[in-house]
Amino acid sequence: MANSLYARGKQRMLEKLISFKDDDIQALLVSADYTPDLSTHEFLPDVQAYALGSGAKPLANKTTTLGVFDASDVTWLQVAGGATAKAVVLFKNTGVAGTSPLLGYIDTITGFPVATNGSDITVQWDNGAFKIFTL
Repeated sequence: MANSLYARGKQRMLEKLISFKDDDIQALLVSADYTPDLSTHEFLPDVQAYALGSGAKPLANKTTTLGVFDASDVTWLQVAGGATAKAVVLFKNTGVAGTSPLLGYIDTITGFPVATNGSDITVQWDNGAFKIFTL
């Protein structure tokens, strides 16, 4: 699968319920066991069972210039071995998992998929024109 936006996340964007620049947008590292269902997966509990590392990481230094979303790279420290990190799921953190909407599934990350072995995993967002994603 290529980078995609969740259907209900797109709806929230169009209804101005998401501000990528101002909201608490976080990234969750997910294993190869997760199969995204972009039309029905809606909230954080739909992906939490597939999370790797130390949980979600807030995105810092976010920009939205000309419809292109970008942020600082993200690192998960000492990700336990025995799994394969396949993608990152972006979501808006509301403070309650059941109301934190899923926004994007990003799997075209340099070096991914990557086998976990207890080392750090850094997601380096695309430095080209598309960054994390573009509308």
